[in-house]
Amino acid sequence: MSAENLGSTGFDERPVPFSTAGDRPWGEGLRSQVWFGDPGKTGFMHRSWLRSEGLPDDTFEGRPVIGIANSWSELTSCNIHLRALAEHVKRGVWQAGGVPFEFPTTSAGEPLVRPTAMLLRNLMAMDLEETLRMNPLDGVVLLAGCDKTTPAYLMGAASVDLPTLLITGGPMLNGKYRGTDIGSGTSVWRFTEAYRAGQITADDVREAEGCMARSQGHCMTMGTASTMACVSEYMGMQLPGTAALGANDSRRATAAHLAGRRIVEMVAEDLRPSKILTRAAFENGVRANAALGGSTNAVIHLLALARRVGVELTLDDFDELVRDIPVLADLMPSGRFLMEEFQDAGGTAGLAATLGELLHRDTPTVTGRTLGENYDGAEVWDREVIRPLENPVKPVGWGIAVLRGNLAPRGAVIKQSAAKPELMTHTGRALVWDSLQQYLAEADDPDLDVDASDILIVRNVGPKGYPGMPEVGNMPLPRKILEAGILDMVRISDARMSGTSYGTIVLHVAPEAAAGGPLALVRTGDRVTLDVPNRSLSMDVSDDELERRRAQWSAPVVAGAERGWIKLYTEHVVQADEGCDLDFLQGRSGAAVGPQAF
Repeated sequence: MSAENLGSTGFDERPVPFSTAGDRPWGEGLRSQVWFGDPGKTGFMHRSWLRSEGLPDDTFEGRPVIGIANSWSELTSCNIHLRALAEHVKRGVWQAGGVPFEFPTTSAGEPLVRPTAMLLRNLMAMDLEETLRMNPLDGVVLLAGCDKTTPAYLMGAASVDLPTLLITGGPMLNGKYRGTDIGSGTSVWRFTEAYRAGQITADDVREAEGCMARSQGHCMTMGTASTMACVSEYMGMQLPGTAALGANDSRRATAAHLAGRRIVEMVAEDLRPSKILTRAAFENGVRANAALGGSTNAVIHLLALARRVGVELTLDDFDELVRDIPVLADLMPSGRFLMEEFQDAGGTAGLAATLGELLHRDTPTVTGRTLGENYDGAEVWDREVIRPLENPVKPVGWGIAVLRGNLAPRGAVIKQSAAKPELMTHTGRALVWDSLQQYLAEADDPDLDVDASDILIVRNVGPKGYPGMPEVGNMPLPRKILEAGILDMVRISDARMSGTSYGTIVLHVAPEAAAGGPLALVRTGDRVTLDVPNRSLSMDVSDDELERRRAQWSAPVVAGAERGWIKLYTEHVVQADEGCDLDFLQGRSGAAVGPQAF
């Protein structure tokens, strides 16, 4: 696969036999040999049962065993093509002398899962972690794509710390509607709001619905899926130039084949996530997210991942590290274009070349080379899509801002590139709802007492309160506001929002209302001030009054939290400023093999 075809400098395509790929002789030190190399009863059992799959004798004679973790599911439409992509990985593994075993895990389909796919991220990570630890695997290729599947897989694999290579599924084709491009998620909000305002008909909406998702793949906007794909590449966990390749692009299948080859080499080199996911790699991820105009969800996912691998990363880093980073990718929802144009313009390699020394270029990657070496010589072919530093989409300082104050003592975030500049400093009357359902029931009431200067607050939609912290922070504007031609208001919640969303929306307020944070104490009529330049979010309520309100407050009852996963989740999930992982999953577990039971 040539550098030109990858949209980057690529990597060495030549397969290296495992016996000569590193300093380790064939089979020596392989973790899988604890299972297959045993000459006694246990080795007999491990080898014998696998022979039922038609494997030849030399399968068990010191060949590296590679797991292929697959988040394919017919309930996860964004990942529906990963079942076929796994076959290309297997070809590469066999070609390089390894033995591939594909296995399923929990999947999390963003469009379908209720109450939110975020509720399954940690479960999916736990599923992968235990599967990797308990089986005879020397390395793993991760097949992910839909929003939560990518961070879940990175979290689970990094916890075990076997040699790991990620392949994301790639974005779908551009949506096409009446001669224009429409983007997944972003255009959903635009069409549905226009319909509520009476500007388009139900038939118009149905036509757009049939035009948006034209192929396999994840969202083609710079939503969470595209964000996490690109960010993971800049952090060194994907092959260079592959994150933005379209799901139906044949080069993605080629990249999967080459990934199968490369993971065998990584096992020989003992190249693990712990050697790649350094503090500098996380800084690259944070800074690249700003340049991409990427999702606020990356904040939560990278915080969780950092705690898995023991890297010091804080919420404030997402503000401080990007003060000198402009938004360079002119992509929806912050800009005009979609991922097809981004890839054609030079893709991840072209953006890396544009950022230059604003990224740490000496960080290691899955190729065995540094980030800078991966992208050496990359070019940009369309400066409308990937802007130069001197002509950005948004200037420096317009990335994610972290806000603090008596309404968010542990922080909240706002995506400045998707907000209206005139609302970035604003004081207004708070209108408060205790649940999303309550808000939605009242939002279309023509008699609702609301005007454009008000600040809409919905609470109890955080990690514990919903549960799972759904993507509802971009709550639809009241109908009477839309009918007046107003398209944005300040909105505040302890929820998340889709990376495809836009607006002046404050998210991830911590501590959340259900945990007794000050968001639980604000009342309709209070004056609330958003001051993004000064990184402040406050309410004009005295400390004494807040204490009086606190004495009257009681925690909400969370539906479904009396049993199963939701009970475990609500009892152990940490707050948004720490990544919403489970408290007992933070830190690396390792890949030590447990004792044999027979």
